[in-house]
Amino acid sequence: MRRFPVRIALAKKCAAAVALSCAAGLVQAGDLHVSAAASLTNAFQDIAQAYEARHAGARVLLNFGASGALLQQMAKGAPVDVFASADMETMDMAEKQKLVATGERRNFARNSLVVIVPRDSRLAVARLRDLGQPAVQKLAIGNPASVPAGRYTRHALEAAKLWPGIEARAINTQNVRQALDYVARGEVDAGFVYGTDAALMKDKVKVAFEVPLDVAIGYPIARAAGAGNPAEAKSFIDFVLSPAGQAVLAKYGFQKP
Repeated sequence: MRRFPVRIALAKKCAAAVALSCAAGLVQAGDLHVSAAASLTNAFQDIAQAYEARHAGARVLLNFGASGALLQQMAKGAPVDVFASADMETMDMAEKQKLVATGERRNFARNSLVVIVPRDSRLAVARLRDLGQPAVQKLAIGNPASVPAGRYTRHALEAAKLWPGIEARAINTQNVRQALDYVARGEVDAGFVYGTDAALMKDKVKVAFEVPLDVAIGYPIARAAGAGNPAEAKSFIDFVLSPAGQAVLAKYGFQKP
């Protein structure tokens, strides 16, 4: 009978040891929170899957949206380990607000801006000025206040001195993928999206022309300053920049940085 307390004590110690071991394993593996621009959705889904296959215990949690909206989420304390934006300006703001690790940003891809129309459209649009014709009544444009594609669009139209007329007919979207959807469903006459987005719906949209820009559409990536798993964050960023990660991006039409 006197042995029971000893056995109970040993059992408790073993249970505590197992619990600590499990907890340590959970902390070691952890979840990697990645916030990325909406245009990266398909590519990053594949990259995350490939990364998890190569890193036992890793789990990548993806959050997609307009780069500006993602920045606001970070500023409000949303859990983010890695941030990938669709423009340099948003990453610059992230650095100024000290939301990403200083000096760690890397450029990992480039893109193009195009004007698309519904696949069955008969509109004759081959350049920016053609968007001023009466037949073009609605254009889907990412909200320039938060969507990089919208800022690139406004920049191009301002350079061509066409922004006031186009803005009056613009249907602002929350991100570039929403602009793509509007055109694909025929709810607007044309829209501004990235070349990689247009390639995803060749059966529903067609590229009218590529928009001339005097700035490169670059994609930077960086570890969040408040990353809960900084080592895993660095490992993921390295993978995005590796030949394997670049191959996935190339498959979806992204260009090398």
